Amino acid sequence: MLRYLLEKEFKQILRNKFLKKMLVAFPLMMIVVFPYVTSQEVTDVKVCIVDNDRSQASARLAMKVAASRCFALAGSEPTYSRALESVERGRADIVMEIPQGFARDAAKGMEPRVMVAANSVNGVRGALGAQYLGSIVGALAAEARAESGLAATVGAAAEPSLLYRYNPTLDYRVFMVPGLIAVLITLLCCALTALNIVGEKEAGTIEQINVSPVPRRLFILAKLMPNWAIGLVALAFGMAFAWAVHGITPAAGVATVLLPAALFILAASAMGMVISNYSDTMQQAMFVMFFFIIIMMLTCGLFTPVESMPQWAQAATSINPMTYFARAMRMAYLKGSSPADMAPCLAALAAFAVAFNAWAVLSYRKNS
Repeated sequence: MLRYLLEKEFKQILRNKFLKKMLVAFPLMMIVVFPYVTSQEVTDVKVCIVDNDRSQASARLAMKVAASRCFALAGSEPTYSRALESVERGRADIVMEIPQGFARDAAKGMEPRVMVAANSVNGVRGALGAQYLGSIVGALAAEARAESGLAATVGAAAEPSLLYRYNPTLDYRVFMVPGLIAVLITLLCCALTALNIVGEKEAGTIEQINVSPVPRRLFILAKLMPNWAIGLVALAFGMAFAWAVHGITPAAGVATVLLPAALFILAASAMGMVISNYSDTMQQAMFVMFFFIIIMMLTCGLFTPVESMPQWAQAATSINPMTYFARAMRMAYLKGSSPADMAPCLAALAAFAVAFNAWAVLSYRKNS
């Protein structure tokens, strides 16, 4: 009996031309375009310079700022008040005021002081832009001391030697792509199953199943298995685009991704089936589905670290299956973790898969 139910489901899927296009277009947009859109790297910060020193050292500082890929010169102004107007009018993000005596202090080995005023409406952009400017000023001061044959300023902190593990280049795409693959699978698998039974309810074809002797567990299984296959196909497209466009591959091989992905696809598909069982119309299913998906995306650690959330929010993330899948994907892609290292995530995903599938079977009611 399961064979004929699966044959029916796969025929319906193969006849759906829109779904075939979505299986390619959706991973293409999610994996190729979104990593650039969701990047939090700070670049092209517009800097307006007020040079009160008008020396070779201050001109050299301005040239260093202009040469950095993080900044773009928005011009120079004779006074701080004029430069501040540029910030207020949106022509600049940061004002850097170089005081008189800047070159003299640098030549004597003293720490030169530069005033930086940052537009912090966007706090991340303002804070990081100011830090980058501070780094450039510090580097210029060190160069000036070296050229003058002076030792480092007494009491100055030694620069640490930094080694960035797992993402040496600090490329934001390496961090985002594994999480976006999790979002891709969630949206596809949960949406397809959430609209599946509801679509048959609205079309009236569900009555043929209700009057048949098909057990509930076989009916739910026949609905879930095609979507599980679709989820694996979407995973393959997502990983292929990540490799072809961004050069990102799992550090320990593709096999480390398959187990957590297979478990999460079962959980996400069953979750969509539960939503479908309790919904009477397509509109109702879509609203409920997106309500839960948005909450899951915002609390899974995709955009903000779970550790930075309040304690009650961190506790709430423990009931979010996307939290464990996104963590497992990043462990597989960045750290090269083995299934043994991912055991807590795998156990949680297995528990969610069992719970949601059991709920899907129990919540489906045959009306006859």
